[in-house]
Amino acid sequence: MRSVITGSGIGLPPNVVTNEALATLMDTSDEWIRVRSGIQERRYAEPGQGSTDLGAIASRLAIADAGLNPADIDVVLFATMTPDHVLPGNGPLLQVALGLRDIPTFDLRQQCSGFLYGLELADLLIQSGRYRRVLLVGAEVHSPFMPWHLGWDTLIGRETRTITEAERAENTLSRDRTVLFGDAAGAVVIEGREGASGLGPIRLHTDGSGAGVLTMHGASFKRRPFVSHAQIEAGDTLPVMSGKEVFRSAVTLMPQAVREVCEIAGVAVEALDLVLIHQANLRIIEGVQKALGLRAEQVPHNIERYGNTTAATLPLLFHECRAQGLIRPGMNLAFTALGSGLHWGAAFYRT
Repeated sequence: MRSVITGSGIGLPPNVVTNEALATLMDTSDEWIRVRSGIQERRYAEPGQGSTDLGAIASRLAIADAGLNPADIDVVLFATMTPDHVLPGNGPLLQVALGLRDIPTFDLRQQCSGFLYGLELADLLIQSGRYRRVLLVGAEVHSPFMPWHLGWDTLIGRETRTITEAERAENTLSRDRTVLFGDAAGAVVIEGREGASGLGPIRLHTDGSGAGVLTMHGASFKRRPFVSHAQIEAGDTLPVMSGKEVFRSAVTLMPQAVREVCEIAGVAVEALDLVLIHQANLRIIEGVQKALGLRAEQVPHNIERYGNTTAATLPLLFHECRAQGLIRPGMNLAFTALGSGLHWGAAFYRT
């Protein structure tokens, strides 16, 4: 029995936000953002649209793509770092949105590695014989993180106003992070089937000593109160990141993980048809490609159009590669990601 991806779908919010649009709110430019990240534009959710809503769009499409109905799903795995609420998690909210029957749902919190960890859990659930069809979702709505003063409606065209110099200066303080993220969802249906195709070796790693490299200090249950005006004003409710350390870890650890699963699968790295890398930064993607000695066509990317969508990047990229005909039967693929934790790893997949 192998765990096979039988359907995929994506959920994209309607608002396209360009680098030029961000430059109206802060001291940045299209060139500044492209040089540092490769991003040209990203999507922002509608007011009141959460990661469950985007996940539901992607899930309906994935279930239909697999030729199934919602009643056929046995278990839900929902990976996100931006849930609709602190509690409950997105799993039960998605269950209601899709009209699923009384089935278990899991909420995964491995941030950028959430979908990758979900692949491992889906495979283990199927191999256990307890479940046959798994719905795995990665969805994020990052835009509410942004500490802009009335900036959201300006960016999505709901109002036109002039940002004050004071607001512009405040917005600029967080530009190194806020320009990177976008909102999106991706979902896959994974089923147990006989045959040679499906998930192969998966290797996951965690190094908690690197937790401080990418973290968020505010809105914390270690603090009293959980959140305060002082935390917001200090920027503690925004992620903090050591960019150089994240880059170094990513271009070292992701290639190591890909080599690890290829060795177990008995496939040379250069024989991989595609490597689907977490879309955090184009410079990281290019660094991983170089470290693995791969050609550009072996490492597709779409960060230019979506930015970093955290747990959604891998299923979004996978779906688009399928839609573009880049993924065909009989190919060898690898998924890899690294995120806050630090969590990282890779999965081998034969189509």
